[in-house]
Amino acid sequence: MELIKDTSFSGERPLFASHDLHLDNVTILEGESAIKKCSNIIATNCRFEGNYPFWHVHGFTIDKCYFAVGGRSALWYSDSLKMTDTVIDAPKMFREMFDIEIDNVVMNDADEVFWRCHDIRIRNLKLHGGTYPFMFSEGIYVDGLESDSKYVFQYVRNAEIHNAKITTKDAFWEVENVTIYDSELNGEYLGWHSRNLRLVNCHISGEQPLCHARDLVLENCTFDPSCDRAFEYSTLRADIRGSITNIKNPTSGHIVADSIGSVTIDANIELPADCVIEQRK
Repeated sequence: MELIKDTSFSGERPLFASHDLHLDNVTILEGESAIKKCSNIIATNCRFEGNYPFWHVHGFTIDKCYFAVGGRSALWYSDSLKMTDTVIDAPKMFREMFDIEIDNVVMNDADEVFWRCHDIRIRNLKLHGGTYPFMFSEGIYVDGLESDSKYVFQYVRNAEIHNAKITTKDAFWEVENVTIYDSELNGEYLGWHSRNLRLVNCHISGEQPLCHARDLVLENCTFDPSCDRAFEYSTLRADIRGSITNIKNPTSGHIVADSIGSVTIDANIELPADCVIEQRK
């Protein structure tokens, strides 16, 4: 493997179609597509300032690097990436990729990141700002996530999430086969139109959570007092610890809670309208 160290590149495609390179303490200056159509690339202690540096790259490692705002849309149409201990200030990262491993990464503009990606393994990721992270992605495993981005995990399939703190709005809409463990989910309209969404040991806050959901499961979950009009038009099995403020028009299933503030069943309920709602004895 060739080592390129302590230098910089600028302009368009300076390392185009390179293979078996180790870049150490290299700066990619203003320009486009610096490392395009490459394979077996290692980047350590590097700084990326130009647009689109890693496109159509097969097999690469990024460690202790920094992506400046100018390094937008940096990782597209690539596969087999391991990224560790890296800070990203650029938006629109990770698009149409598969086989991604993330460990201890901070993204300070998480706008439209991880779109249409497959097979993502994440440990200790922080997402700040931006909208629609993980849109249309699938095959996701997360252990350790802190996010204040809006509309996170929309249209996601086949995901398992542990130890997350997510503060957002309209999270987990239209998801399918998603399980969330030991997490804090803060924001309005959580999990609408989901299928096979399962929450285990989670705390939920925000208005109108978990409506229009199919085959929803809650195990040992708690609700903030702000959670009113929960479960409208949903089919579910829910084991709620503590109190829930209001349940409205669940379609079918079984809900048990330590305490229920109120239940609203009105003429707008959908058939079969046979959900069992009870306080724990």
